[in-house]
Amino acid sequence: MSNAPLMPKATAVWLVDNTALGFDQIAAFCKLHPLEVKAIADGEAAQGIKGMDPVLAGQLTREEIEKAQNNPSYRMQLFESKVRVPENKRKGPRYTPVSRRQDRPNAILWLVRYHPELLDAQIMRLVGTTKPTIEAIRTRTHWNSANLEPMDPVTLGLCSQIELDIEVEKAAKNAPKPMEGEEPQTLMPVDETTSEEAIAAAFATPAPKTREEEEEVDADAVFANFKSSDDENEDER
Repeated sequence: MSNAPLMPKATAVWLVDNTALGFDQIAAFCKLHPLEVKAIADGEAAQGIKGMDPVLAGQLTREEIEKAQNNPSYRMQLFESKVRVPENKRKGPRYTPVSRRQDRPNAILWLVRYHPELLDAQIMRLVGTTKPTIEAIRTRTHWNSANLEPMDPVTLGLCSQIELDIEVEKAAKNAPKPMEGEEPQTLMPVDETTSEEAIAAAFATPAPKTREEEEEVDADAVFANFKSSDDENEDER
């Protein structure tokens, strides 16, 4: 990532714990998604990461932090270091820690179900899997298909929300154009997906159906069955 701190998540942890900056400000500076910063503040992510002071690291100044705290719309600028770290050009599938590998089939199922426009190569980049595994999960021939549940790869920590958004945008560009009169489907704005109403609706459990809704009995069909059985009994006599 260009123009980003050397340790974005560790920097975000420190900014969350030691400043009054907003989630959007921290996300913009660390090149993270606001949901990731919110998860860090809630203790749901980066639990084992120790915060790194960007001021001591020479990546930010106290004046820049104070300026951003006084103006919520201000975006902090990274202090240009004289040390240039080359970008890591990764080849091949993404490396996934051993503790997270059992979650990959659930993440693949989530991507296949909710983002069918993604290509196999994009799914491989996001969760570090292989094409035969994706095909087996897509065709329900995976050895553990009966126990798989779709789970968001961002929540599982297999990829970041920004990486997922980038792949979805790439897939949307290559998707066929909608017919005339159809409204194109786009991602919802961050403000809507991170609102209290959206979060409450996502975790709300649907009301259980009543017995009358689950079992609708057709009275005519029931009596017709009784009548047919009586006629058969009379014929046998």
